[in-house]
Amino acid sequence: MKNVQVIVSALGLAGIALLVFLLVHEGAGEVGLAIARVGWGLAVLALFHLFQTLSDSAGWLLLIPKTNRIRLIRSFFLHWMGESINNLLPTARVGGDIVIARLAAMWGMPLKIATAAIVVDVTIGIVTKVFYLVTACLLLIVSTGRADLTRPAIVAVATGTLAVTGFYAVQRAGIFKWTAMLASRLAKSPVWASLVQGGEAVDQAIRLLYARRRGIAGCALFWITSWLIASGEIWIALRALGVRSSFVSAVILETASLTIRGAAFLVPGAIGVQEGGFILLGNLLGISGETALALSLLRRVRELATGVPGLIAWQLLEAGRVWRTR
Repeated sequence: MKNVQVIVSALGLAGIALLVFLLVHEGAGEVGLAIARVGWGLAVLALFHLFQTLSDSAGWLLLIPKTNRIRLIRSFFLHWMGESINNLLPTARVGGDIVIARLAAMWGMPLKIATAAIVVDVTIGIVTKVFYLVTACLLLIVSTGRADLTRPAIVAVATGTLAVTGFYAVQRAGIFKWTAMLASRLAKSPVWASLVQGGEAVDQAIRLLYARRRGIAGCALFWITSWLIASGEIWIALRALGVRSSFVSAVILETASLTIRGAAFLVPGAIGVQEGGFILLGNLLGISGETALALSLLRRVRELATGVPGLIAWQLLEAGRVWRTR
């Protein structure tokens, strides 16, 4: 565990160094002026992003049987806090999902259902992301005329397809039960027997949710809506920066952000890596380096604007729970 923390810290420092280099290379003054010109546009971006959070919240609820659902407003607050944790804390983008499941259980949803819904929701999100990636790759090749990008695009799509197939296969095989059984054998303690039973219950809940076809289809539809809203946020940000770019370019840049953050999950916030990816793709799409860098930093400012209140709300909720327990 300590070695992992050292690696994450080192990667974080390397990312900061890369970001500083990019700022110097592209001109920190020009980038700062571009962001300053956005002004009240940042508030528009923050409010617009809440529609994406609402879409994620509604899609997650559709997976859950009506008898176990919480209200949409509560799901919205859960996803807002979970997203804040994933974006701003070094949790490899899974800490927020764990918090969502735990707080949903605190609000009356069975923990096994909440956990299963998170696992299935993440799986559907990855599946739709692969289709979104395919679309973005085709749009990038058509927009730039760069046929040499076909091979890297195929590799990226194939990798994503294999990953989601493997993730789905281990779920169907009963990953939670087998993981608990392995831990039980290694620990050689009867205390782990209840954990094995709990793992089997989660596996059964996952199979139950996959059997709800309408819920799966509805969740996938909301995930696609979520990706489109995120691309709309990029499009609005480009307009605020004075770039009259097409929605196609916004889709390509948003897909790049998703892919980079997924690949660089060990780098806290993918700092530096995301900025480099935006500059690289921006150049292909005719967007200047300083504008692409400003766009990435503007996304980070928006994440802080919506994420910091989310972290505060989470801490207040946790403090209230501890107070009531005592």
